[in-house]
Amino acid sequence: MSRNTGGTDAVGRSGEGADAVSLDAGRPGGRRTRRPGGDRGSVAIEYLGFLPVLLLVALAGVQLGLVAYAGVQAGTAARAAARTDSAAAGAASASGWLKPRIGMDEGADRVTATVTVTVPSVLPGISFLDPVTRSATMPRD
Repeated sequence: MSRNTGGTDAVGRSGEGADAVSLDAGRPGGRRTRRPGGDRGSVAIEYLGFLPVLLLVALAGVQLGLVAYAGVQAGTAARAAARTDSAAAGAASASGWLKPRIGMDEGADRVTATVTVTVPSVLPGISFLDPVTRSATMPRD
């Protein structure tokens, strides 16, 4: 049995890269020509078309994380302010870049602190989310 090192086999396929080049039986000398068409690069084009969707999903995930972070920081600040009966302690316990607004309501036997935090946006200048508000009530010592 001989090894096919070039030329064509019994069904007319080229031995070297049958999908890329073929022998043209109609031309004198059997010159190699490239097949027209093909789908080279189609995956890259599909990826480029899907890239905006991927970016939108990533930005939505980051925005969701910022909402959760703002909620946690507001809750922490509310508990700290109510526990110490001090708005300054609540502001110190939250991240400074969130700029929490703290309201204190003092009763005879309890202290209620309400903290409002504006949710930062991943797109600068576009704020479409409501602020996060948390409150905590602690007994007065």
